[in-house]
Amino acid sequence: MIQLDMRGKPCPLPVIEAKKRLADLAAGDELEVVVDNEAARENLRKLAAGRNCDFRAEAAADGAIRVVLTAKAAADGCAAAPDDAVVVAIGTDRMGTGDDDLGRTLLKSFIFSLTELDTPPAVVLFYNGGVHLACDGSAALKDLRTLTEKGTVIMSCGACLNHFGKTDALRVGTVTNMFAIVETLSGAARTVHLT
Repeated sequence: MIQLDMRGKPCPLPVIEAKKRLADLAAGDELEVVVDNEAARENLRKLAAGRNCDFRAEAAADGAIRVVLTAKAAADGCAAAPDDAVVVAIGTDRMGTGDDDLGRTLLKSFIFSLTELDTPPAVVLFYNGGVHLACDGSAALKDLRTLTEKGTVIMSCGACLNHFGKTDALRVGTVTNMFAIVETLSGAARTVHLT
């Protein structure tokens, strides 16, 4: 069993280091990763799901979380994104500069317009102030839910949600980490960035 102690390491280091080790595992091999927060445990669970690994986690007496990933087959990286995948990355709760109220209205209209495309984006990523759009009180929630019904994956940066105190307010999509955001952007055929 390979062991990694990632207590005290900020997101996304536990996932990055675990991914490196998973590349060397054969079927049945185990990787133990010790972390100290639920966000890291959840990010490792998502990594396991995407890498064909069994996942188990248990709390240790000292407050740490012991995560064990067991390879079902030799790790071969993640599935490739479709050749035409479009990813929209939104880092703000408004579009453009000049008038904030107008900017919020424009961004709401932009997200609604995404729902009207013949082929909606494969992924919509929210980071920094953009995470507010996927949380309680957002005027965009209905449109974001429509996008998910059409197959769009909605992901919000966990560190950003934590920073704004919005982790429990997320209402659409899933929590992600910076490494997954970078992986998603780098695998996209085309990206649209709103910052």
